[in-house]
Amino acid sequence: MDLLREALSGAEDEQHYAALSRQAQLQRWQQHARFCQCCAAPLLPHPDEEIARLCSGCGHVHYPPVSPCIIVLVLRGEQCLLAYAAKFPPGRYSTLAGFIEPGETAEQAVMREVKEEVGIEVCNIRYFKSQSWPFPHSLMLGYFADYAGGEIQPDGEEILSASWFDRENLPDLPSSFSISRQLIEAFVQYRING
Repeated sequence: MDLLREALSGAEDEQHYAALSRQAQLQRWQQHARFCQCCAAPLLPHPDEEIARLCSGCGHVHYPPVSPCIIVLVLRGEQCLLAYAAKFPPGRYSTLAGFIEPGETAEQAVMREVKEEVGIEVCNIRYFKSQSWPFPHSLMLGYFADYAGGEIQPDGEEILSASWFDRENLPDLPSSFSISRQLIEAFVQYRING
């Protein structure tokens, strides 16, 4: 995973980033998708579909999984909330993110993840854009949300610290092709209106 993160951070442009991301996700799935989830028979390459696998026993067609996630930049007036996660290099801050749970909407996941990770409430959730993210096979749905109340209280496990930052005083940030950085850059360059 560290080699993949390094390769992605060195991508020449967003198209190169997307191609590397797709390749990594397909390779990982092909390494792990060896047996049918329905009958446990071996999976074979599908004769007609490049990314599918065909069960040699029951004929079920398997496709690579995609796990929907949210990623959110919380805004409070002219400030944004950024967090330092346990898996980050020292000094690196980013937006909050998490998987969408069964039965949840993306907006509900935004509210839950923010509350779980930093203890605050959000409102006025609005979609920004999406990005494929190969850790391991996610589709990141990017959002802005407005601060609605509460005090920052990092969970101490995933998030070790979090703080409000203004445009002129940002910490070390994720790579330029990440959706996290794109959310932050949109905040820096434009006033994000609700």
